[in-house]
Amino acid sequence: MALEIVMPRLSDSMEEGTILQWLVAEGDSVEAGQPLVEVETDKATVTHEADAAGVVLALTVGEGASVPVGAPIALIGEPGEQLRATGSPEAAEAAVGARGSSGGPGPAPAATVGVRGSPATTGPAPRPGRAKASPLARRLAAERGIDLAGLAGSGPDGRVIRADVEHAAAANAHPAAVPRAPASGNGESRNGERSTGESGTGEAGTGEPSTGESGTGEAEVHELSRLQRTVARRMSESRATVPDIELRREVDMGEAAELRARLREVSDPPPSFNDFIVRAVALALREFPRVNGAYRDGTFETYPRVNVGIAVAAEDALMVPTIFDADTMRLAEITGAARTLASRVRDSTITPAELSGATFTVSNLGMYDVDSFSAVINQPQAAILTVGALRPRPVVDEGGAVVARPTVVLALACDHRILYGADGARFLGRVRELLERPLSLLV
Repeated sequence: MALEIVMPRLSDSMEEGTILQWLVAEGDSVEAGQPLVEVETDKATVTHEADAAGVVLALTVGEGASVPVGAPIALIGEPGEQLRATGSPEAAEAAVGARGSSGGPGPAPAATVGVRGSPATTGPAPRPGRAKASPLARRLAAERGIDLAGLAGSGPDGRVIRADVEHAAAANAHPAAVPRAPASGNGESRNGERSTGESGTGEAGTGEPSTGESGTGEAEVHELSRLQRTVARRMSESRATVPDIELRREVDMGEAAELRARLREVSDPPPSFNDFIVRAVALALREFPRVNGAYRDGTFETYPRVNVGIAVAAEDALMVPTIFDADTMRLAEITGAARTLASRVRDSTITPAELSGATFTVSNLGMYDVDSFSAVINQPQAAILTVGALRPRPVVDEGGAVVARPTVVLALACDHRILYGADGARFLGRVRELLERPLSLLV
């Protein structure tokens, strides 16, 4: 009997997923655990594996379609097995709707395919090979009609990234721009009447004849990915609903710099300054459980595990992978975990599980020469710590002399519904104490 493959729930917040690419075609034989399809969720791109061995009888959803969790996406059965309508009418309707949203005909739904003895021909054609490319690069290449197999990737291990596709597109032809409607005062109004208002970008402002376009020229519209839309929505919700306050402390990193120089001689890889900060934050969170909590509808929760999220810039996106139980890890273990997670984010192999479960977030823009910055709290977390550039700054020493010391500015944004100024100040003071006496971070 055919096994129905449904859109899996790959994270707690996942409501639907997008089929980026089928890795098999109808008629292919598959083994249990074999990569079946690439799915883009609200957190990451994940390769979903076959649940059982058999033959792919039908792919019921086309590439590019968004499918609700639990809706059927494929059927796997025995060779030559007669296909029958499977699943509820609601699920079948959801699959048909998702197939139609992909912008192409896509494969037929399983309920309408009933051919015995030969594989259906409505699914994706078998592919002899698959170029290594990021999901964004793959999507852009499809939009612009560029063959990924002909591109030399500049990403890790020859992976094709967005820049490679854009360079290829520029070499072939410029992408078409999407014209905007004429701006008020710079052409005709929507009802066809001439606008009487003057505009600095229209003929009254420049003396030049109106072209029927806005003064900015024709705009090229860039669609957000599912991940970018999710980040935009959550950040907007956080800014609109969280009454946050921000506290800043300048931290002398002189002793930490000296300790790191010694560790570089014996550690491979050596810890980064951000690893020192994550270790200090994890220890301080253990002492201040409310900072390691969350506000939820008139109550707040505190958690027994200290899971520190580290913000990582990905290709046109921001992801926050999690270092679980960071308070129990040695500095060297944090270093290894942070490097592994950052690498997995950048080569698009990070999993939803690794992007979930954080109880606190650290965001560092020091490598971009930013002194300090404000961050948006990653709900429902109670706070987020930002880290600026480590640089020599004037400091008054114990003797009253002004000397140059390597310092960093830490800023703590707190959800004031759960963390008051005094709470945040005590936590930030403890982080500073640990960093300025860094030998305690090695214990």
